[in-house]
Amino acid sequence: MRRHGVLALSAIVLPAAFVAVLGYVSLRQWAASAELLFREQARDVAAMAAEKVEMMLRHAEDGFLDQLRAALASPGPPGPAFDALLARAPLVGRLYVLDHRGAAVYPAGSGADASVVARLRAEGSRGLWERGGRRDLLLGDDVWVVTLVKGRDGAPLLVGCSRDREALRREVFETTLGALESPTMIAILDHQDRPVYSRGPLDGAQRLLAVPFREGLPGWRVAVYQPPGASPRAAVRRQVALFTTAFGVLLLAIVAGIAATWRLMGRETEMARLKSDFVANVSHDLKTPLSVIRMFGETLEMGRVPDAARRQEYYRVITRESERLSRLIDNVLDFSRIESGRRRYDIVPTAVEPMVRATLEAFTYPLEQQRFKVEVTVAPDLPPVPMDTDAVGQALANLVDNAIKYSADDRALAIDARVIDGRLALAVTDRGLGVPKAEQARIFEKFYRAGRSDTQGRRGSGLGLALVRHVVEAHGGAVTVESGPGAGSRFTLWLPLAAGPGASHA
Repeated sequence: MRRHGVLALSAIVLPAAFVAVLGYVSLRQWAASAELLFREQARDVAAMAAEKVEMMLRHAEDGFLDQLRAALASPGPPGPAFDALLARAPLVGRLYVLDHRGAAVYPAGSGADASVVARLRAEGSRGLWERGGRRDLLLGDDVWVVTLVKGRDGAPLLVGCSRDREALRREVFETTLGALESPTMIAILDHQDRPVYSRGPLDGAQRLLAVPFREGLPGWRVAVYQPPGASPRAAVRRQVALFTTAFGVLLLAIVAGIAATWRLMGRETEMARLKSDFVANVSHDLKTPLSVIRMFGETLEMGRVPDAARRQEYYRVITRESERLSRLIDNVLDFSRIESGRRRYDIVPTAVEPMVRATLEAFTYPLEQQRFKVEVTVAPDLPPVPMDTDAVGQALANLVDNAIKYSADDRALAIDARVIDGRLALAVTDRGLGVPKAEQARIFEKFYRAGRSDTQGRRGSGLGLALVRHVVEAHGGAVTVESGPGAGSRFTLWLPLAAGPGASHA
């Protein structure tokens, strides 16, 4: 079946995939050519925008420095003249003037920021005093211009002025870029990639490229964005997407149909195998106690056991095997009722300890015979819990039977009943073979049995834990397992302390 499924899938998918790939490659080549041309145009626009901004910035800075020189040449203290100059120059946020010793000429006294002064001194010490020129640098989030001017006595002064971000946006960017004709959107990004100015909302827009400023704004860039669906390449991409989607849906439908059919066939095959194993296991489990009962019954009938103690032991074996046979038959009958939706539960307040003791009493002989160490702990203050006594007792019996069935050398069994977080926690703990983590969710499925060799060799129908889960869920509870290979298992039935609406449930 697997081989035929692969051949069918290949015969359908491969030709369709070839046509899809061929068309997709052609469209991708077309899209690549259009995108390359579009990017070149966008780069030219960004470079032109950056050049215009730099030109306007340099013109504004030259004008400010000319006014600064005039203020230095005027008589009187320079402070008031600098204050008036700053009031007339919106692009300048802060102004610092230092002499050759690094002392602040402006602002004087406590008005100077020590960190800014220290940075300006550092820039001056890097050859600016000797070679002159102009430098642009970042101090925090501010862009500063540092240059030299001559004082009244002809000695050079170091001037540092910061650019006001809001004034840049208003006076330079909007003026320079606002009327720029382009199908794209131009934005100015600062050194942290934050938008300072944009010609339109950037939400949903795609960034094509970014060009750094050569001077004036270190770390800042002119970015070009494309509005959604507004470019020629968007049409190309829509064609590519449409073509790809159509073929993708076709291929997906084909693959999904084949995969669903294959999976259904696999599940049916697996279910048939599990049912076959179930019939074989049940037949074996029915045959074993019947053979024991027949053998011991015939032995007693023929009078071959004159010792009264031995006869009593044989009677106990017959009783134990009969109870084991009854449990197996009850499991099969209950499973049949569950599958047909006819299983009903009579839920009434029930004392927990008598139910636990009665269930465990049915296992007295096998527990003694296999020398199990049994510990039962029932909290003394347990209230009556709403339950179907027979159903919960059967679920508990299945857990005890599993603990016996999958025991290891350390034969110990513990049953614990207490109230935790407002629910009855009825736990069965053993030190047996354990259940691997990967199989703990599946062991509650019908017919499923753990796939390890040390468990497959032991009797079992694969119904016990499925019935346990159905019983507790019908009571509004749940069953959990804590286990590991070789570390034993702890199965816990969680039952609510208050019954739901109605006393009988399907």
